[in-house]
Amino acid sequence: MSEIAPANLSPAPSSTASARTDDRTVTVIGAGMAGAACAVELTRAGVPVRVLDRGRGVGGRMASRTLHERAVDLGAGYFTVRDDEFAEVVAGWRSAGLAREWTDTFSVLEAGRAPERKTGPVRWATPGGLRSLVAAMLADQDVRSASPVTELPTGDVVVAMPDPQAARLVDVPSPVDYLPVITVVLGFTERGWDLPDAAFVTHPDIEFLADDGSRRGDGAPVLVAHSTPDRARRHLADPDTAVAPMVAGVGDLLGVGAPAWTHAHRWTFAKPADARPEAFFLREEDGRWVGLAGDQWCPQGSPRVESAWRSGTDLARALVAARG
Repeated sequence: MSEIAPANLSPAPSSTASARTDDRTVTVIGAGMAGAACAVELTRAGVPVRVLDRGRGVGGRMASRTLHERAVDLGAGYFTVRDDEFAEVVAGWRSAGLAREWTDTFSVLEAGRAPERKTGPVRWATPGGLRSLVAAMLADQDVRSASPVTELPTGDVVVAMPDPQAARLVDVPSPVDYLPVITVVLGFTERGWDLPDAAFVTHPDIEFLADDGSRRGDGAPVLVAHSTPDRARRHLADPDTAVAPMVAGVGDLLGVGAPAWTHAHRWTFAKPADARPEAFFLREEDGRWVGLAGDQWCPQGSPRVESAWRSGTDLARALVAARG
């Protein structure tokens, strides 16, 4: 199957953030899953939308990057399907060849001990990288690249990003802290490990390991390691300095030698340390509606991709009802 390239964001003039829009237009700030889901639902209701994002491509923490001629997931490792309405969306992705069932078997891995294998809910993955799902959702949207937005634009606004970033623009009620992660990709010349798809890890430097060849379905000899928050905090200024200790950690865990190539990516706000009991936040201020959405708004209590989708979708419906 051909790879779906991440959607590029159209450049916007420097005045985009403060420019006046049509009175009915809703500006969504953040082109991750929550922002994309919100934009899609608003459009379905007939509301004009524009999406602003500071990145070079959409996806947010569902980021994929082409490394050595193949997409590698650098952020979220997979997604699960528990919500019935989200299941309908995933069925559409599956029919379009955008998503596939990956595995229901994971390991609990610790250096010097045999892996403990466990089963659980099916984890889903994507042939083109998780970013391809967000790109497909936003394919027909007005998505614009903008330098970091420093003030809210006019009109109704949705801020769909981690609380520490959202708090720079709007008063966030009881903001949730976020944990950092350094992702290190390890590329080998051949496969040489016994890892059933992925593992949750007990190690001072590594928290999660994924066999990216298994995840993508192409069998490539590529592993992706996510650091512990403690390891990440030491390397936020220079993520490349995390490569050596994390490569050593992967060697301890899997008994593999040195990789042929590596790549490091910094996530300063990788995952919420807690979750809220509400699916979104919406209030009226200064004559317009301001909403907050994201995976941190999660009544299910476990932030994940589908909770971000649920948050953005539910916020859009509440905003449509509030606008009358």
